[in-house]
Amino acid sequence: MVTTRELRDRADDEPITMLTAYDAPTAAVIDDAGIDVILVGDSMGNAVLGHDSTLPVTLEEVQSRTAAVARATEDALVVADMPFLSFGVDEGDSIENAGRMLKEADADAVKIESGPHTVELTRRLTDLGIPVMAHLGLTPQHVNQLGGYQRQGTDPEAAERLLELARDHEEAGAFSLVLEHVPANLAAQVTEALEVPTIGIGAGGETDGQVLVITDVLGLDEWSPPFSKRYADLRGEMLSAVEAYKREVENGEFPADEHGHVEDAVDDVY
Repeated sequence: MVTTRELRDRADDEPITMLTAYDAPTAAVIDDAGIDVILVGDSMGNAVLGHDSTLPVTLEEVQSRTAAVARATEDALVVADMPFLSFGVDEGDSIENAGRMLKEADADAVKIESGPHTVELTRRLTDLGIPVMAHLGLTPQHVNQLGGYQRQGTDPEAAERLLELARDHEEAGAFSLVLEHVPANLAAQVTEALEVPTIGIGAGGETDGQVLVITDVLGLDEWSPPFSKRYADLRGEMLSAVEAYKREVENGEFPADEHGHVEDAVDDVY
């Protein structure tokens, strides 16, 4: 079983692998493949719930899907994403919501889209025994404030703020840091400055690990971000399978005799 401490200790030895999952069957495959961390991301809003952003995702949706993922996972670290407005408004509510992910959904840790307002919350959660993965750079919950899904940390001032926030969250107890859609050279500087591991997405190859959204990896969407990579075309495979099913039902090929059974005792039932 991968632990938060193991991730911290391993960062300099071998890259950390992380993927998202939102259901038990997918989590089981990811776990069997030996992926280190499964993130039950609020990216489920775009990836599987049909929303245009992560903002509508609720605490209950993340909790339910985290529990499903945890039930199917034996070795990977399961991290639950804290959705929009489930943290940062009231400290007591934030702690309770994060605690529910561990206590009721069996997550191993929570991820928080971070900023100046989450430093003390990270410290408080860590003090209470709730491991925190911080997240800087492009933070999709702030899409309206950021003006879209734009690359972050692209000027010296913004880069310095990001580096300072990374250090602050490490000092507050975060066990790792996701860096999303930032320049590769900035991600490399942040990685060099921190003791805790960095996990990049659209942040180049000099971080301690990488994360991608599973629907992008499997090719389940018609579009994926430019910093992602498709390793399969499951959308095409699914379409072919469904079309074949439709065709066989319509022409009488399915169901065949082997897909059912006959009981002689019911021949005379009217």
